[in-house]
Amino acid sequence: MLVRLCFLLTALFSLAVQAQTIKESTAFAVIGEPKYAVNFTHFDYVNPAAPKGGAVTIAAIGTFDNFNRFATRGNPAERTGALYDTLFTTSDDEPGSYYPLVAESARYADDFSWVELNITPRARFHDGTPITAQDVVFTFNKFMTEGVPQFRLIYKGTTFKAIAPLTVRIELAQPGKENMLSLFSLPVMPEKFWRNHKLNEPLSRPPLASGPYKISAWRMGQYVTYSRVKDYWAADLPVNRGRWNFDTLRYDYYLDDNVAFEAFKAGAFDFRTEGSAKNWATRYIGKNFANHNIVKEEMESDAAQDARWLAFNIQRPVFSDRKVREAISLAFDFEWMNKSLFYNAYSRPDSYFLNTKYAARHYPDADELTLLAPMKEDLPPEVFTSVYQPAKSNADGYDRENLLKASDLLTQAGWVMKGQQRVNSQTGKPLRFELLLPSGGNDQWVLAFKHNLARIGVIMDIRQIDNSQLTSRMRNRDYDMMPRLVQAMPWPSSDLQITWASEYINSSYNAPGVQSPVIDALIAQIIRAHGNEEKLLPLGRALDRVLTWNYYMLPMWYMAKDRLAYWDKFSHPATRPLYSVGFDNWWYDVNKAAKLPAARR
Repeated sequence: MLVRLCFLLTALFSLAVQAQTIKESTAFAVIGEPKYAVNFTHFDYVNPAAPKGGAVTIAAIGTFDNFNRFATRGNPAERTGALYDTLFTTSDDEPGSYYPLVAESARYADDFSWVELNITPRARFHDGTPITAQDVVFTFNKFMTEGVPQFRLIYKGTTFKAIAPLTVRIELAQPGKENMLSLFSLPVMPEKFWRNHKLNEPLSRPPLASGPYKISAWRMGQYVTYSRVKDYWAADLPVNRGRWNFDTLRYDYYLDDNVAFEAFKAGAFDFRTEGSAKNWATRYIGKNFANHNIVKEEMESDAAQDARWLAFNIQRPVFSDRKVREAISLAFDFEWMNKSLFYNAYSRPDSYFLNTKYAARHYPDADELTLLAPMKEDLPPEVFTSVYQPAKSNADGYDRENLLKASDLLTQAGWVMKGQQRVNSQTGKPLRFELLLPSGGNDQWVLAFKHNLARIGVIMDIRQIDNSQLTSRMRNRDYDMMPRLVQAMPWPSSDLQITWASEYINSSYNAPGVQSPVIDALIAQIIRAHGNEEKLLPLGRALDRVLTWNYYMLPMWYMAKDRLAYWDKFSHPATRPLYSVGFDNWWYDVNKAAKLPAARR
């Protein structure tokens, strides 16, 4: 990093050659323009006149042992990631836009090399003390010294400085629009509390915070209650109007989802999202459903979708060969599972950019071939010749054709049949791996998968562990295979580096443990193309091809709808946000609640 004098001299020289254009705004978008105008009063998907009040209980599965979402060990309580207000906040009906919260505006260079943020004088922590520029600087430095490694890698060389009590100047080591905007979602933490605590260590008591709710009661591992902050400083900002309407939110913990479901039907909690198609089709019955005390609601969505995949740990020798990963994928009979177990409720993911134009749906065009041709020797040939689609079966449960293909691939990879078992042709070691699963889940599909693998001589052991152990093993990549939720990605963003780039191999988001110069090169170009939709289109599709044809993960399923069940004591806006269920916009309806049994009001 240049010393201050050199920086000043360089800056003066640059000004002499060409004046730098300075811009100022209150709202920003990664691609295009923000949806909401400067003078907007509230988001379209809220009711600005929604009443405040009511108590809500929700179930959480597993347990918790701390109140620090950013700790590198332990299991944080539900909602602890939302304790702090961020500099800017996003809307739920558009991707990649930012609106004022703690910061009310920003000045920045047209090359995005620096930005100055103006902190609103109204911003307060829950103890009434003001949020200052120094708190922002402290927070960034805290993450850089004690946060997760990927944060330090992304922002290495970037500096924060308080140049006035309410003004922060950020110098970006890697200038770019998306790099600048990604910092706008930084939570602002109080220096007065965190200077005496380690960010990477668990907290046994709630920290001083600033958001719309604060923790008011808890029993470690069993429940945590959040109370609405009645004098919340940002309650009347356009980004918050009509939101955060419940007086209390309580999360009760259950070790098993089946137990939690029975508790819901009995009235132990109020709101549930259902991830099991079988449960939705067969178990949401009984008196309280028949008399409409409990409402079932399906919400369709055509936005980018979250999807379930099984991650191969390619750092393990058993999965280092692409042919082995492809063979294992061929044994996953989605069509039979969907028909027999899931009531045909799911679709199968075939892209990491589901429901977006960046998904590689056709053969590579000229722009993509220009990107991929120099890398041809390091890519599977299918990247250039085929459109990726997961193998399909006729759903009869036998799937002979795909299993024969899988068997041939394993033989080519040096795994031969000896008796009824697949063994390594050199060492005689059996092909055996462990599937790691959370305990208490709905895993009817596992036995069918295990059975198909056994038919080609592969042994899959099943290990179910509690949530805390699962989190620990995930962080340490101590698994052969485990399910992962791949979150929706509306466009190829810089977040791709955390998930796939070699530099971030220690990130728990890089579940397969990918280290690929080809992928690194594509992601580097994506980062350089921040905000340029024309360049991002072929880059996103090219990356999608490389990821899918390498079989780093096995596609499971997704559902382009949300399935909700709740006791009929709520109302919600007529307009639903595109990228969220929007439960934080709902409100307690006293008229509806009055019709319920007294114990459920």
